[in-house]
Amino acid sequence: MKNSVYPFYFTLGALLLYVVFVVLPGFMGIAYSFTDWNSYTTEVNFIGLENFRTILSASENYLGYIQNTLLFTVWTITLKTIIALFLAVLLNYGVRRFSHLYRVIIYLPVVLPTIAVGLVFRSILNPRSGILNEFLRAVGLGGLAQSWLVNPDIALFSVIGVDTWKGVGYIMVILLAGLQTIPQEYYEAAEIDGATPFARFRHITLPLLVPAITVVSILNLLYGLRVFDIVYVLTGGGPGYATDVVFTAVFDEFSKGRYGLGTALSTVLFVIMTVVGIFIVRRLTRDPIEA
Repeated sequence: MKNSVYPFYFTLGALLLYVVFVVLPGFMGIAYSFTDWNSYTTEVNFIGLENFRTILSASENYLGYIQNTLLFTVWTITLKTIIALFLAVLLNYGVRRFSHLYRVIIYLPVVLPTIAVGLVFRSILNPRSGILNEFLRAVGLGGLAQSWLVNPDIALFSVIGVDTWKGVGYIMVILLAGLQTIPQEYYEAAEIDGATPFARFRHITLPLLVPAITVVSILNLLYGLRVFDIVYVLTGGGPGYATDVVFTAVFDEFSKGRYGLGTALSTVLFVIMTVVGIFIVRRLTRDPIEA
């Protein structure tokens, strides 16, 4: 008994810091979401579900922020996973020469500061003098030139594209590590049985890669629902409210001194993250044959 308790002491300091700086503020935030806490008065009064009624009110745009956040999350999870899986398979099985160099090149955007990436792409996607539109005009595809960050219909998808470019290398590395744990004997046996490359991918690679896909899906989910920096740098939430997400709205509420409403938005996002996270974990950890 003494030996089993002893290792716990090594984690006690980290656990205490986690409780003080993560768990306790989290519970305080949930508690404050039921109050009218603001910068205009020193009194903090309990108002029940009033903040949540405001968020769900059709007269406000908070539901639009939640919708944009979910849209951003779904698209980035899908695009990053598909592109990263394609690159991981290509580098693991297809490309032999300079594969390590290609991995470094693909991973490089991950380590670039988000602010720097946002500022560079604001210049690239400039509707008048941006490199992308200039290139399209130069190759005779001027009809495809767009106001990438100004048009409300495509601004959010432009942000999604930039974020996918920046983050796909990180997902690729995790999936590549998962691919390298799959025993080659499975592929050799399938090849002897006459299985096509697609059949080997469908029945061997994908099922055995489910743990890695689960990990990247959860990481993408947590990042997508909490996204702020790339949106704020690229568009500031504009044009209008077209690219506003939950955390840009939280930032705006705190800037206006409406702290109770801001914490209520964070609480709503926490509930969404919990529900969607449980769904993804249960969905991806099912028996592959059953799925």
